[in-house]
Amino acid sequence: MMNEATDPPRRVLLISAGASHSVALLSGNVVCSWGRGEDGQLGHGDTDDRLLPTKVSALEGQDIVAITCGADHTVAHSVSGKGVYSWGWGDFGRLGHGDHSDLLIPHPITALHGLKVKQIACGDSHCLALTTEGEVLSWGRNQNGQLGLGTANDSLVPQKVQEFQGVAIKMVAAGAEHSAAITEDGVLYGWGWGRYGNLGLGDRNDRSIPERVTVDGEKMIMVACGWRHTICVSCSGAVYTTGWSKYGQLGHGDFEDCLVPCRIQALNKMFISQVSGGWRHTMALTSNGLLFGWGWNKFGQVGVGHNFDCCCPMQVKFPQEQKVSEVACGWRHTMAVTQSGNLYSWGRGANGQLGHGETIDRNCPMIIEALSFDGSFGQNMESSSNEYPSSGKGPFPLSEKYAVVPDENVRKKSINSGMEERVEVEVEANVPQYAHLNT
Repeated sequence: MMNEATDPPRRVLLISAGASHSVALLSGNVVCSWGRGEDGQLGHGDTDDRLLPTKVSALEGQDIVAITCGADHTVAHSVSGKGVYSWGWGDFGRLGHGDHSDLLIPHPITALHGLKVKQIACGDSHCLALTTEGEVLSWGRNQNGQLGLGTANDSLVPQKVQEFQGVAIKMVAAGAEHSAAITEDGVLYGWGWGRYGNLGLGDRNDRSIPERVTVDGEKMIMVACGWRHTICVSCSGAVYTTGWSKYGQLGHGDFEDCLVPCRIQALNKMFISQVSGGWRHTMALTSNGLLFGWGWNKFGQVGVGHNFDCCCPMQVKFPQEQKVSEVACGWRHTMAVTQSGNLYSWGRGANGQLGHGETIDRNCPMIIEALSFDGSFGQNMESSSNEYPSSGKGPFPLSEKYAVVPDENVRKKSINSGMEERVEVEVEANVPQYAHLNT
């Protein structure tokens, strides 16, 4: 437990959220995680859930500067030591270590050692790394070409995306089975799974190599991916979305898919400084600290005090009208850091991913006491054990971790163990699908 008398004051620097877990990077080189831990994604050396933020002891002294959650895995980037670490569920090679093994504690990705990594983006089962030289590497699942390597073969280790040779990339983003990137010149690229138009290329086709996207003649400065939609921001602060909109996650006032990026008219008079995409919802932060959300809201993940889906941006309100400095969407939950130094969360809480010490859903922001200036910052934060197994849980056959879904163009329902709700599994024609037994 952190000692308030001897430890320097801390603040939350970065946040990220996965399917059912959350992580935060604090000043003083502290990484903590909470929520679902069944696949080792919390990095504490076990598979237990954590209802409160818990320090990842294995990363002490590693000078971590960035953290990113995939669905059921986590990646951290260090400026010293061994570079990039990954842990959690290892199927399809998403951890980048050359095998399918799960890892319960952070391990360095050997193939990235020595590279100056600027950014990591994690999707459901794949990852992208952007170097300071503007090169992109990818690894993990690739059944729809989301790695951008020109094939549909998975990659167990990072490989360079050759299509970007000589092209300076500024930012990358990853969705469930698709990817996006923005160049230093403001050009948007999309590749991977495109069934809902989420690549923004005007059709529903997949792409196995990055392809240039035209966005209303504007230059883009920022991109984020939801599960099956894409959000980008222009140099003028305008927000464009493309892809799946069954739940209103595109924010255009309807529930119609868009095959090309379309501007969100409701945010026309605002300058957007950050965007984040969840499974079926979206968040946008303005330059003056106002937060807006829209899309699927079954668990209150939009944060507006009710559980109805929203097809237009709605402002999320905070106590004392606090302004927001950062936002992160998980699959069914959302987190935000305020300029006052407080961390809030809302949405699905079944595995403790909200960090409140309970498993209750919330439909409006609730402060995470252990990581907030107005709470009990650090006093309730525990540390994970320093005694770790030498390896992860080991490789599991797909038959043990998946239920094979028939190759039909129908929608199935699978029971999520540990949760009361039934989760829809989208099944696409002619695409072999697997449903994780626990998600």
